[in-house]
Amino acid sequence: MRFRELHRTLRLRIVIAFVQRFFDIMLVPLMVIHFAKLYGVATAGLMTLAVSAAAITCNLVGGHLSDTYGRRPVLLAGELGAGLSYAGLALVASPVGNGDGVVMYVLYLAAASCAGVALPANDAMLVDLTTPETRTGVYTINYWCTNVAFMLGSLVGGFLYHGYFFHLLTAAAVMLCAVTAVTWFGVSETAPAGGVAHPRGVKSALTGYVSVVRDRLFLRLALAALLVRSVEVQISSSIAVRLGEDFTPQELFHVGSWRVDVNGVNMLGIMRAVNTLLIVCCALWVGRLLGRTDERRRLVTGVAVFTAGYMVWAVSGDAWTLIVATFVVTAGELMSAPVKQTLLANSVPDESRTKYMAAYGLQVRLGLLVGSLCVTVSAVVPDWGMAGLFGVFGAGAIVLYRSLFRAQDARAAAAAIPELPEKDNAQ
Repeated sequence: MRFRELHRTLRLRIVIAFVQRFFDIMLVPLMVIHFAKLYGVATAGLMTLAVSAAAITCNLVGGHLSDTYGRRPVLLAGELGAGLSYAGLALVASPVGNGDGVVMYVLYLAAASCAGVALPANDAMLVDLTTPETRTGVYTINYWCTNVAFMLGSLVGGFLYHGYFFHLLTAAAVMLCAVTAVTWFGVSETAPAGGVAHPRGVKSALTGYVSVVRDRLFLRLALAALLVRSVEVQISSSIAVRLGEDFTPQELFHVGSWRVDVNGVNMLGIMRAVNTLLIVCCALWVGRLLGRTDERRRLVTGVAVFTAGYMVWAVSGDAWTLIVATFVVTAGELMSAPVKQTLLANSVPDESRTKYMAAYGLQVRLGLLVGSLCVTVSAVVPDWGMAGLFGVFGAGAIVLYRSLFRAQDARAAAAAIPELPEKDNAQ
């Protein structure tokens, strides 16, 4: 599937999501650094935790609002709110502003909350405009765009933070307000017919999410995704700590008298850079290569390969072994990531699509929590024990995915059996 073949609204949403992720990746670490300079690391950590909690809450609220009022109004409200919040941040950080930290934090909190409200509507819109046959191709394109945004946002933010913080905030404000204009003029409503007939109010929202929690197939899917996410976050948590503390500095290669030596922090940067670069270069090609592969087998194999690479990362102290394992991790990620999104899209009911998307998104935050806990566990468990734990996570995800497939097949088989006519009472 090619980008130009997609529905016009779908193309716009993918481009808009790229812009939003670019500025998010670029500015979120810089905001944390800025608050740490103002208030100290411990306080900045608590401030960031509050932002994350607000984003989760607004994500759930956005899911309900999008099912109730439609995708487009929620997108417009969220995107406009984020754009205006960044405009306020730019004004406060400008030469004519006073740089007040409290005001900046309130505006940053508002921007994150507005983005959280809009996210489920955007995710649901991608599902609205695709079919089960086209979703894996669309999610492959979206996955590639996400990683390009990650790579570019990290580079721009890292190089331009010192001396250009105000300019970055101004660029974000201008572009996010432009995103709102594009949504207003170019994006139409995509919610399924009858999908916005939900009753309003807090009680309705809570009732809707209770029904999501009671969906056992969805819970299996969400738990499997959480287990995969719990492995994925280790590169930023326990594995990062291990490399920073235990990796022995060594020569990576030499050419004549020129040699490159690496320490643990260098290796972490190389592994993440290689992973991102491979995804950017290969995601679309791999998507076409595996386009006709059975998606269930592709998902299970991808999770297994991905987990195996992380297990090597957990124990190896050799630089080239870690780099080779990075190729293994990336191969598994390229195989499984788009299929996971397709499986989610095919598993949620049309009338509550954004509620399910919002609930599914919680696995991202919970995965970060598991990553933090694994840092503590790694202090008392040897490297091979952590590798075994990652293996348990991966195996658990595979078992859940397989059970989900069997349950889906059983449900489909039951639906295909025609109902027998009732016997005549007179007989």
